[in-house]
Amino acid sequence: MRFPPRITGIGAAAAVLSTLLIGGTVATATPAAAAVGSICYSDLPSQAYDTLDLIATNGPFPYSQDGVVFRNQEGVLPSQASGYYHEYTVKTPGSSTRGARRVVTGKKTQEDYYTSDHYVTFNLINFGC
Repeated sequence: MRFPPRITGIGAAAAVLSTLLIGGTVATATPAAAAVGSICYSDLPSQAYDTLDLIATNGPFPYSQDGVVFRNQEGVLPSQASGYYHEYTVKTPGSSTRGARRVVTGKKTQEDYYTSDHYVTFNLINFGC
């Protein structure tokens, strides 16, 4: 089993602890965040583990777009100041392009979100399950 690379951060540990304490869901006051689901780290595709490892070590990343600011134009993630979120490609086997899968990170509490459908839906990665 792989050790989740970002679980070592205090913010990530606090997020996992609070998630576990309130019954496995993420409680927020923002309506947009209500559209965010949750996914167990162990349920991610193997390529997402590779992306999370690269994020933890600050690259090198396979695509020049990796690490750019994610503007949250869709409004699915909780509203934050510009520059808060960054996006990274999760490789899709057999795809000749970057594909639709991404990890989007939030810098304050080191939250990590996974999307398999190019920002239509997001799942907060739960490192505790």
